[in-house]
Amino acid sequence: MYLDERRQPGPRRGPLAGVRVADFCWMGVGSVATRLLADFGAEVIKIEDRTRIDTPRKLPLYKNEDARNFGEEVVGADPDKGGLFNNYCRNKLGVTINMRVPEGRRLAERLIAASSVVTENFAPGVMERWGLTYERLRELRPDVVYARMSGYGHSGPNASYRSYGPVVQAVSGLSFISGLPGREPSGWGLSHMDNQAAFYNSAAILMAIRHRMLTGEGTEIDVSAIETGINLLGPVMLEVTVNGRVTRGPRYPAGNRLEHPPAAPHGVYPASGEDRWVAIAVFNDEEWSRFADAIGRPAWTADERFASPQSRWENQDALDEAVATWTSQRDRYEATKLLQEAGVRAGAVQNAQDLNETDPQLAHRGVFFQMDHPVIGEARFEGVPVHFDGMSADNWRSGPLLGEDNEYVFKELLGVADDEFAKLTASGVI
Repeated sequence: MYLDERRQPGPRRGPLAGVRVADFCWMGVGSVATRLLADFGAEVIKIEDRTRIDTPRKLPLYKNEDARNFGEEVVGADPDKGGLFNNYCRNKLGVTINMRVPEGRRLAERLIAASSVVTENFAPGVMERWGLTYERLRELRPDVVYARMSGYGHSGPNASYRSYGPVVQAVSGLSFISGLPGREPSGWGLSHMDNQAAFYNSAAILMAIRHRMLTGEGTEIDVSAIETGINLLGPVMLEVTVNGRVTRGPRYPAGNRLEHPPAAPHGVYPASGEDRWVAIAVFNDEEWSRFADAIGRPAWTADERFASPQSRWENQDALDEAVATWTSQRDRYEATKLLQEAGVRAGAVQNAQDLNETDPQLAHRGVFFQMDHPVIGEARFEGVPVHFDGMSADNWRSGPLLGEDNEYVFKELLGVADDEFAKLTASGVI
């Protein structure tokens, strides 16, 4: 059944071993949430449709191919080459079910009945059209944990609105506080909230599993990504409501400067080399003295304009120019090491190549690891940023090929007979 026996499912290791997840999630916000469960032993069964494959299978991250814009899809691309999908769906099983036909929905219900957790992050209403309400799921599995993840949540006047990571950032208030002084709000070039909301989703699922262990009862989880974004705005809301300080405007500090408290130097400064930078943060007189000692106390460090935290903050233009004259003559790592040894907060600004190939700290911590893939070959993954004593992630397989585990899941786990399996395959149900 499996051409490579290393991809054959076997007993899982980790605290979530024995938990089976019927995973209807797609894109990032759901897939990253269930990936965390899969990393630590859960048997996550990703459900796809052969004619409407998960979008990350088509997005531009293809190994050994030229870069493309994030939203630029290649028509007819191999669905098993998508690097983003491979990253989102490692350690998962993959099946295909056509949910648009009754036979497909009945098969999905059999899988749900055999699973203890069901996850989805479709636009509100999709699961209902398939008849998969919480009430129906409880009929199939009385103690089911039904984890639903959406932009606005499944109640309220905007529950039916569609969303994506950048939309979530805008509606939650995150985009408004981002951008340059006097310019329009600016979000990020990545769907940051897809990943941020995913961690809330996985935490909610873990709490629901714990609740079921204690009470025997399942629950329905409703996570709103927009409400997750609002949780990141606590300090900003306090500034507005308590101190009356707005978050963006013509006079708002540019770049990496900090307005409250009055910290300076506080920013990113040029280092030697092309497009090389170093970040420095100094908050008080003691740190300023250590900074001045570390750079050899050039004459400008004695300038009266830089004599106190307040005066340094008020004269940031001149101070930044002086700091830049020192940093621009030094390698970013050399400057970082010198300042850190003096007790000053500093760090090289790193790009993707630095993170992957040269950072000794990340290499020591094992942040990145490799797994083989039948189509892509050896591929690199980012690990879980948590270390446990006596426990580690169970990275047993890269992302599933499209429908790779149909036979294993439907025949071995659900008991579908050979003739029925053949009929489901021939009719396009799976």
